[in-house]
Amino acid sequence: MTKSIAETGRPAAVPRWFLIVAFLSALALLVAACGDNGDDDEVAVDDPDDEEIDEPDEPDDADEPDNADEPEELIEVSAGFVSGVDQMGLPAALDLGFFEDQGLDVEIVSPFPTGVDALNALEAGEVDFTQVGTPSFGAILEGMDVVYLGNYSGSAVQTGIDETMAMVAAEGTDIDPDDFTTLEGQRIGVSIGSINHLYVLGALESVGMGPDDVELVNLPPPEMPVSLETGSVDVISIWDPWPIIALNDVEGSFEVSRGGGYLAYIGYIVALGDFVEENPDVVERFLTARAEADAWVRENPEDAAEIVVRWFPGTEQEVAEEAMQYNIRQADPRMSACNYLAAHMNLELLRDLETIDEIYDVNDVFVPEHILNIMEERPELMDDLDDIPEEAQIGPDYTFDPDEAAEACPE
Repeated sequence: MTKSIAETGRPAAVPRWFLIVAFLSALALLVAACGDNGDDDEVAVDDPDDEEIDEPDEPDDADEPDNADEPEELIEVSAGFVSGVDQMGLPAALDLGFFEDQGLDVEIVSPFPTGVDALNALEAGEVDFTQVGTPSFGAILEGMDVVYLGNYSGSAVQTGIDETMAMVAAEGTDIDPDDFTTLEGQRIGVSIGSINHLYVLGALESVGMGPDDVELVNLPPPEMPVSLETGSVDVISIWDPWPIIALNDVEGSFEVSRGGGYLAYIGYIVALGDFVEENPDVVERFLTARAEADAWVRENPEDAAEIVVRWFPGTEQEVAEEAMQYNIRQADPRMSACNYLAAHMNLELLRDLETIDEIYDVNDVFVPEHILNIMEERPELMDDLDDIPEEAQIGPDYTFDPDEAAEACPE
């Protein structure tokens, strides 16, 4: 290795012949520079041996990077979602090019009937990301390595929010929307283990009733309007657009409830823990595109309804537009202590009702750092949302405490 004067402490010795040659070369250059050749062309110098001097070769194209002008290759990922209007941010991000802008080539699997189906696809490796709420509870308790990355629906500001949920009853049922005790003995269609199941439980609990006071019938959402019409059930509990479809299609049906704050709504963008650890950049790109889509949906609900119609064939534009008015109230991708609390509260509710035997520490399943980065770097995507209470704001090392979160988050 060549060493500098600073490294050796002394200059290297220079031979005397080198100094003489250097002096003569400099003198020759000075004479050439002073000569006038009458134009601005370069001075031609004859080679002493009359040999032709080769001009330097032009740079070889092969020396240039092959992909100098090529766009960045898109990263292929797959994603799934459930057939609910509140999950439409995913196809919106695809249709509007937000994923491609983030360097992702996303393939969306057709809507799953329930979150259980979506989780089965995730575990089988059919999708890298999916959107799911309460069905993740059972999966995690069974040992599935699911982690929560952000929200597709819910609230980072409060716990009690359920505007996208409704119960619809068939004509002739003796149910009073102002008195939930009249649900006693009724056959209620729900998707067992899903958020619509929890909505019923919360509504019953509000009047001191429990699941034993009604007959719960397990149904996938697309079958609910038909089941209501044929008399298989008396009431359905479901997310949009299905309650609106039922009201439009089932003659004489009527709304028993819409929202009401009976539920701490949860809806998470999830992936497997190993995938997240191995692909942090992909995760952040994916969540950024989803946050961009949510912002667009909140600002353009009528245009977003057109995307609902494209992805849910048979859904009428008017139905989609009405559903979007409820959906935009919950399209909050941010994370706060309130989201941890919502998961914890729902776990406790299911345990108290003996639907599950135990609960898990929600600290083990939330991975908030990626969405927190987006919240900091792209605040314009959330500027229209209500401010998160200061006490409920979290950092990447946040540790959830139920009592502290309950004080920080309004119901």
